[in-house]
Order: sequence, then C-alpha cells, then structure tokens
Amino acid sequence: MDEPLETDELAALTLARQFPAEPLTPVPLLDRVGPIQTQTARSAFLGLAARSPLVTHAGLTDAYETADVVRGSTLRGTVHTATPAQHRILDAVTRVGQRRLWERTLLRPDGTRLPDGALEELWEATEVFAADTWRTPEGLQDHLAGWLAEHGGDPGRVADQAGRYLAFGHGGLVRRPLRGGWDRQGAPGYRSAAAVTGLPLPAVDDALDEAVLLHLRAHGPATREDLAWWAGLPLTVVDDAVGRLQERLGDALTTRPGPGHRRYLDVPDVPAAAARPGVRLLPEFDALFCGYAPRGRDRFVTAEHHTLLWSAANGQVRPPLLVDGRITGWWRLIGTGARRALVVASFAGTRRLRAGELAEAIARVEAALTVTVTEVTRTRV
Repeated sequence: MDEPLETDELAALTLARQFPAEPLTPVPLLDRVGPIQTQTARSAFLGLAARSPLVTHAGLTDAYETADVVRGSTLRGTVHTATPAQHRILDAVTRVGQRRLWERTLLRPDGTRLPDGALEELWEATEVFAADTWRTPEGLQDHLAGWLAEHGGDPGRVADQAGRYLAFGHGGLVRRPLRGGWDRQGAPGYRSAAAVTGLPLPAVDDALDEAVLLHLRAHGPATREDLAWWAGLPLTVVDDAVGRLQERLGDALTTRPGPGHRRYLDVPDVPAAAARPGVRLLPEFDALFCGYAPRGRDRFVTAEHHTLLWSAANGQVRPPLLVDGRITGWWRLIGTGARRALVVASFAGTRRLRAGELAEAIARVEAALTVTVTEVTRTRV
C-alpha cells in the first residue's frame, strides 16, 4: 500500500517545481512553473522575479512585446500570463469550462438558447474581427451585439458589464496595454491568439489532457478537485482526462493518499524536493495560493490565515509573504512613484523575520517593478 503523503511533503514537492534550483529567464521559467494568474498586471513581473533572479522588468516586457509571452482571459475567466503554447491549451480548456456561462447569457429574444454550433461560429467570428488589429473592449462589445442581431440572438443581453466581459473574455484572444507599461492596468487592446502566436487551437481532448499534465508538472501533486478548480472544469471532465492519461501513461501517472483522506495525482520526471526558498514577496493570486481548490491550500497556508488573505466580498487577495515555505503574512508598497515604502505584515504566532532576511526579496521586487524601496516597516497582524 502506498505511503500517505504528509502536508510538509506535499509542500516540498510543489516548492521544488515552483522555485527551480537553476536561475531561468522569463520564458523558460514560465514554461517550467506554469501560467501565472494576472488579474493585476504586475503579478507576472512579481511572480516570476520571486522565482528567479534573472527576471527583470525589461526582460519580461521584451518577452511580452515579442509575443514570447502572452496574456489573455482563460482559466475560470481570469487573466493569465502564459507561453504561446500554454495559452493555446488554456484557450481550448476555457471554451469547455466557460461554455455554460456563454450559453446562459447569449439567448434569443424569446429567452431560448442559441442553436448548436452558434458559440463556435461566434468565437471564430470574433477571432477574425480581431485578427489584424488590436480591438478595444467597446469595439468587441459592439461586434458581439452586431453578431447576435444578425444571427437571431438578443443584442440587449450584452449591453451591460457582463456582456462587456464576454466580448473580450473569449479565450481565443490575447491582450496588451494600448498605453502604459505591461505592469500597469492601462487600457487594453485585444487580438486573435492564433494571429499573434501563429499556433493552431489543439483538439479538445488533447488540450484537456495536456492541461492536467501541465498542472501536475508545475503544481503537483494535486487532487482531482485541485485540477477542476484550477482549470475551471467540472469534475467529470477532469476525471475523463485523467482516465485517458492513465490509459496512455499507465503506472507513470501515480496516485497516493494524503491529507484530508484525499488522493493525490502526480507524474514522473519532476524535480526532487530541494531546500525551501528563502523569504519571498509573492504577488496577488500567486499559484501557491490559487493553484489549488480552497480546501487544498493548507499545504502552504492555514485556514485562519487564508481568511486574512482572501476577501470574500470582492474576491481580492493580499500579496502573500512566504517564509520557510509557508505563507505567513502579506505585504504592500505604499505610494505610486518610483520610490516606495514597504510594509510587511506577519501573522501573529508565526516566526519573526530576522535582520537582513528581506534584502533579497526586496531586490527582486525592485527589479520586477523598477522601483526603489526607501523604507521598510515590519508589523504583526
């Protein structure tokens, strides 16, 4: 019988994947650690810099500008930064996970659903519309309303904020700032992912299988619930993908019991557990927090501390503080200029930071955001 995984062992196995021993530049690093949730534009800069000293603001900006790294609305309808190959996998997965939302929203005037195949036609039409130039959210919303009017749908269904989201939330689009830097929340423009990346959309089952493997290689070991939450998919769809992989990989796709009487899937050829990273200042929605279903996040954060980081009211997450491989607080920069004060808050009962422990983490934040930290305040919460 397989030995059960302990929480500390789970954390160590994941940290070895998320914090590679060798320094990597943005593109190979992103390929290794998986897509980064980028609801806040700076998260990709902070998340990658926390994982490698070779990541700088200029280096990641160049990767965005050359489309070696792309950003778009994919898993669970949230914004992710990914390599082009990763994005196309996420795009195909998102069409499955978000399909019901589109079907419930885009209706005929009598309230009935659009005919079979209509969504595929709409998604293709949107990609053609955005193939040659960067489109604004307003332009995409007008295009969506026009398409519905021409195809028997109700344009009034997309006149509100939800319709505006659907207009640009299609996984087949990537986005860029039309003004301001890539680390800012500037006005976005959208283009077809196929046009920008030059890559085809993979077949659905292939993409679902690859998404499971991608998650396990970057974040595993993981439960079926973790996979479903991360990908925004029903458990039945995840189970089907796991079943196909088990037929293909055999014993190479392992399962072991672990905390909470859950079973954890994993793949071979992943880094061995290594020394835990030092102190790190992670971004909002970091994978150590958001790569797992909420009840599976205990490998890095206690339930009590989870509630202090995540606001149920607005869905926002405070940027986590990582110490000794555990999330033990949060941090924030004060102000908006090039010179900033830093506040680091540690949860009561966690280890106090020693003098000098923040130096490397601060240097990586400065390199990621091109700021200078002028003073540091440490507090307990």
